[in-house]
Amino acid sequence: MTTNRRTFIRNAAVTASAVAAFPTVMKAGAISPNDKVTVALIGCKGMGFSDLTAFLDQPGVECAALCDVDNNILQERAAEVEKKTGKKPDLYEDFRRVMDRKDIDVVIVGTPDHWHCLPMIYACQTGKDVYCEKPLANSIEECNLMVKAAQKYNRVVQVNQWQRSDPHWKNAVDYVHSGQLGRVRSTRAWSYVGWKGTIPVVADSNPPAGVNYNMWLGPAPLRPFNQNRFHFTFRWFWDYAGGLMTDWGVHLLDYALYGMNRYVPKSVMASGGKYAFPADAMETPDTMMAIYDFGDFNLVWDHTIGIYGQNYGRGHGVAFIGEYGTLVVDRNGWEVIPETSSVSAKKEMQAVPLQKGSGKGLDLHVKNFLECIKTREKPNCDIEIGAHIARIAQLGNIAYRLGRQVYWDGENQKFIDDKRADTYIKANYRAPWELPKI
Repeated sequence: MTTNRRTFIRNAAVTASAVAAFPTVMKAGAISPNDKVTVALIGCKGMGFSDLTAFLDQPGVECAALCDVDNNILQERAAEVEKKTGKKPDLYEDFRRVMDRKDIDVVIVGTPDHWHCLPMIYACQTGKDVYCEKPLANSIEECNLMVKAAQKYNRVVQVNQWQRSDPHWKNAVDYVHSGQLGRVRSTRAWSYVGWKGTIPVVADSNPPAGVNYNMWLGPAPLRPFNQNRFHFTFRWFWDYAGGLMTDWGVHLLDYALYGMNRYVPKSVMASGGKYAFPADAMETPDTMMAIYDFGDFNLVWDHTIGIYGQNYGRGHGVAFIGEYGTLVVDRNGWEVIPETSSVSAKKEMQAVPLQKGSGKGLDLHVKNFLECIKTREKPNCDIEIGAHIARIAQLGNIAYRLGRQVYWDGENQKFIDDKRADTYIKANYRAPWELPKI
């Protein structure tokens, strides 16, 4: 399906309104033990199951169904759910059978990135609320359509950028907004993944027993099975994901934009490559920088695989570099480092020692979502927020893949006079899969 100009404009308007009212961290109310919420999980291997576990730790939540194309994982997770709850969930290979069930209130989408869009939309169409893993989607076209579906069917959708519910992140942003840093001219977001090493090239093979590989591919291009492109390591291949830029970038770039209260860049440029492991199987860059130009400040994204880097002593984080000091925040907490010897230094500027995080971001995010499915309020990371930051991350990857600067028309959700760049907006599904008409 081709998303027309009218749809782009409508989506852009929605994004603009969402951006203008990015939510504060809402207090998640307690779920009454008498209010049962029935959930199903689609994609059981990694974060999807962590999400489900967080749901089952809340009162009044039960798991009715698990769905996965890998029967080995499906049976393993079913046993874990039964051990935790005393009840074995129903098991499915095809997610569409889950959507047929009228007793399911919530669908958790924990699939690889290229499989987020269709289950999310089908869930909305069948009257279910959705908790979707990040990044929201693997293309800008999918993001736009998913926003449209959530709005049309009036569904509550929470994207699992759980930092949106971890209070210390919001506290850090409040400090930036207070003006105490002075004018912020530069922001940085980074992810240095020191634990990740090379992915040796291996030959194609038959899929493991119990795996429906054609279903795993779904709308992605038809390719022979290769273990490097399966389960966790799928994220290093363009067919299914966007590497560290979309994996970590949606978390960290999100808060960089939130802190600056600016959301649409004028242009993006990026460079990098496979500098650490040039001959391994990974397609996405192991080293990359992207610069987002907002006109009066720059946002720099920086990632590397194989080293930690230790920017400000942190392997990941966001830094707001102001005239009077720099605020640095990561999942552990936030602090302020005063300028001491620069021309802009301010004598009365005080350091803020580390303000530790709660370590309960995922649990708080799930609580927030469960409350919102009752109140029908927008959750802390609703569909508009998740879609917007997924688009921003995609812009960085597109600039990298083109090898040049790109200019973005935020109002119309397209590149400026750049037909080649516009081709990267599309989802390009493999038949018989196609984008729904919303």
